[in-house]
Amino acid sequence: MTRRVALKRVGMLAVATTLALYASPGDAADPAPINVLVTYHSVTGNTEKMAQGVADGAKTVAGTTVVLKRVGEVAANDLISSDALIVGSPVYFANMSGEVKTFFDNWSLKFDLFRDRKMRNKVGAAFATGLAVSAGKEFTILGIFAAMLNNQMIIVSGGGGFGASATTGPESPGIDEKELAAARDLGKRVAEVAAVVKRGSTK
Repeated sequence: MTRRVALKRVGMLAVATTLALYASPGDAADPAPINVLVTYHSVTGNTEKMAQGVADGAKTVAGTTVVLKRVGEVAANDLISSDALIVGSPVYFANMSGEVKTFFDNWSLKFDLFRDRKMRNKVGAAFATGLAVSAGKEFTILGIFAAMLNNQMIIVSGGGGFGASATTGPESPGIDEKELAAARDLGKRVAEVAAVVKRGSTK
């Protein structure tokens, strides 16, 4: 081997080493995708609109796939394949709706998720809509949290102290932009936390 060839090889090795050390994260293999399931019950369309806001927020996090379904449409595989679950409910007598309660009951009765804690370590969050300011939105969110905690999920807040919420009564009909912004914030934060749980923190 001549000295010129040897020096050329050393130079190529140095370049390769430099590229490996200083390559940006984007040059690495694509990170594991994050799957977020947003599910809800809605009669008037208000909770559905909030659910869409939550989904839009989650989609802003790179590498996130969002599935948006009504609670009655969710199958066991939707839950098992998710990294995060965000549940929305209207307030019925200061509690979640019967449809949302049935959705959680089915984790044991229909989907057989509870026995082996198949939702364990998945990220969970909630949002609610109610007629009045003190209609019971926080109680509803806490009720959803209780079901998630019983399945050993990791609870995340966002969009507010407990989660996103909206007042939809006569004095504040429909969903306004501030409430939609809170919904988007919730979705974004859940996706971010789910990414840390699944991929690990880079900080």
